[in-house]
Amino acid sequence: MKNINLRLNLITVIIYVIGIILILQLFNLQILRGDSYREQSNTRLTRESKVEAARGNILDKTGNILASSSMGFSLELYKSKIETDELNNNILNIIKVLEANGDKYVDSFPIDINPFKFNLENDEKIAKWKKDNNISNEASAEQCFYIFKDRYRIKNEDIVETRKIMTIRYAINQTGYSSTKSMKISSSISRNSAIIFSEQSELYPGINIVVEPIRRYTSENLASHILGYIGKINDEEYKNKKDRYDSNDYIGKTGIEYVFEDYLKGTDGIKQIDMSVEGTVTDEYITQEAVSGSDVVLTIDANLQRVAENALANNIKKINSGGFSKRYATNSGAIVVMNVKSGEILAMASYPDYNPNLFVGGISTQNWKSYDTADKPLLNKAIQSAYAPGSTFKMVTAIAALESGATTRTEKINDTGVYYAAHKPVCWLWTEYHRGHGRLNVSDAIKHSCNYFFYEMGNRMGIDTLAKYASYFGLGKKTGVELTGEASGTLASRAVKGEGQEWYLGETLSAAIGQSYNNFTPLQMCQYISMLANGGKRINTTIVKSVIKADGSEIPKAEIDEYVNNKLGLNIENTEDLNINSDNLKAVLEGMRSVTTETGGTAYNVFKDFNIEVGGKTGSAEAGSKVNAWFAGFAPFNNPEIAVVVMVENGGHGNYTAEVVREIIAQYFGMNGNQIVENVTAIPYTETNR
Repeated sequence: MKNINLRLNLITVIIYVIGIILILQLFNLQILRGDSYREQSNTRLTRESKVEAARGNILDKTGNILASSSMGFSLELYKSKIETDELNNNILNIIKVLEANGDKYVDSFPIDINPFKFNLENDEKIAKWKKDNNISNEASAEQCFYIFKDRYRIKNEDIVETRKIMTIRYAINQTGYSSTKSMKISSSISRNSAIIFSEQSELYPGINIVVEPIRRYTSENLASHILGYIGKINDEEYKNKKDRYDSNDYIGKTGIEYVFEDYLKGTDGIKQIDMSVEGTVTDEYITQEAVSGSDVVLTIDANLQRVAENALANNIKKINSGGFSKRYATNSGAIVVMNVKSGEILAMASYPDYNPNLFVGGISTQNWKSYDTADKPLLNKAIQSAYAPGSTFKMVTAIAALESGATTRTEKINDTGVYYAAHKPVCWLWTEYHRGHGRLNVSDAIKHSCNYFFYEMGNRMGIDTLAKYASYFGLGKKTGVELTGEASGTLASRAVKGEGQEWYLGETLSAAIGQSYNNFTPLQMCQYISMLANGGKRINTTIVKSVIKADGSEIPKAEIDEYVNNKLGLNIENTEDLNINSDNLKAVLEGMRSVTTETGGTAYNVFKDFNIEVGGKTGSAEAGSKVNAWFAGFAPFNNPEIAVVVMVENGGHGNYTAEVVREIIAQYFGMNGNQIVENVTAIPYTETNR
């Protein structure tokens, strides 16, 4: 009992001693040194900043990096306790450093000077901007400029310097900033600027240099329409993605960058920044590490892609300059190369193209205007534009006629030149030479691209049968490729005219030779040619091979497919296998072989000395006053591996584009190291709807 009381008394004494020590320490902190600590507290701010995760790479099938993230510097501005005059001067001084080192900075102020003018797209947008900013609709660009000068209390009389200050003040108003939330002035500054701001931060209140990953497209324009580009997140995007993004973030806008944004974007880390109340950084440290985004591996081959792009560009220039005996004014085209068995896209090119690097950090007005042209460089014509296929469609008509019993493989039709039905359409040979092809079976009709033969087939079987087989080959509907903006195109059928509308025989005849309502994308056409080459089997078109997480694990294909379908709103229907008769298919393919290997074939002059046997078909499709040129082919003929489709807007004749396909096939089979001789003296066939 005595020992228990002793222990209790000892514990009581210890508690009293600890209490006295705490009271003395509190007295010291609050009374004796309180003023000193309060002064320190009032002159120091702790801010939480994100550590941006590196965006995942985009690679070709062999591991070549097409898009990556390299470490760079960005410049942020926090609100600090300085007066308006000092803020304006501070902004101007910051801009002077950036301009001295050639660095871009945010500039969305919609008024240019010398002369004063709005840089918005149209009067409607100008009116909306004025309304949003409480300015009279009658105000001129100059009047609006001085209204903002007064609002921002800018005293500088030099209008050039005034506008520079306005750009940042305007950006601040648009995005907002505070002592804990920054506004990004520049997404990519030079090392020289970073050193100056870091070493002299006391001269530039509120600034903070951030080391962060900067998006880089390693081969500039290569595969630009596939890769897409990133841009600053807009209000609508930010509203829907606040959980992972802030208002200064960049996000995929088109192509793979857009579709796979959720995978490419990593998980940002957290950094604590200590700053004085004047805005000078005193310390910073990482509290949560960033995790890089996933890599997206494409099915394309970078070398084949480069050859395809160059071949297309050179072909268009050659057509433009009259290199094929007659000049056609053209500056647009597209190519698709596909594995006929797997549906993997090996190359996809659209001309003209663009440099996605120009969009990193915000594209300049000048560069944007250079892309806002009639040739639409930003449009992926391989998937976003649909064109009448012309005679490259005739294999569908042939298959439909053979499978439905409208003709046989041996029946010969006598082409007299003028088809005496409906509006009495003529064969292209009649147009040029006032004669017909004579008696032709289905293979010969494909070889000579005889319109008369296919008019007769269309007349015999009708539009419903023709549309059934065209639909089976995927024409007139999306392929489901993992890219933005894919067009469905249109398939000539009763449905396209609408319920209750009469369908005319003349429309069927036109549809049978690839005209009428038929409009397909080059990608759909390449899928169709692949199916012809692989025995009529359905394929799943794709441009993404795999998605690999930062830890090296691969995301299941089923998960990727579900993600893409949800992202793009796809609902790919299951098409019944029509089990096309192999002998009928062989007859059609034989016709395609003779196009390139036999005298009289419409592409014989291009492929007659080629080392690989190619099945192909030319096409020249009327489009208003223009004639679009097509060539569709596959190789090798006896054991097909790839299909290639090229289309040149207003290219004149399908024969003109055949050399592009030849060059791509040569690259694929490793022949480009050898000299391939082309007979350029041969007179190309003049085609009308064939």
